[in-house]
Amino acid sequence: QPQLGESGGGLVQAGGALRLSCAVSGGTINWYNMGWFRQAPGKEREFVAAISRSAIMAYADSVKGRFTVSRDNAKNLVYLQMNSLKPEDTAVYYCAAKRTGLVLVGAIEYDYWGQGTQVTVSI
Repeated sequence: QPQLGESGGGLVQAGGALRLSCAVSGGTINWYNMGWFRQAPGKEREFVAAISRSAIMAYADSVKGRFTVSRDNAKNLVYLQMNSLKPEDTAVYYCAAKRTGLVLVGAIEYDYWGQGTQVTVSI
């Protein structure tokens, strides 16, 4: 089964940008829908973005126009480019995977998860 590992989180000022990466080992991501979720303190985990194995993308309304999800199947990597960051984007960001041709937006639908990376956006 695949193992997922996120990187690229950190502290950034409002209006800044970060690029998160999700490295997948133990299997090719070619067959997987890949998703990004986030969880802020005291809140439930919420959907951010997803990209299907045919590169169909989905975004939460709160990040549309600011975040871009992409994948590099040859490198087994998935990215989340985050621009125009806001303090309310502060959260732990998780990468997730599900072997399916669909694009999935529900956390319960995913089988594999990374450990998360902290993103903090200061005023």
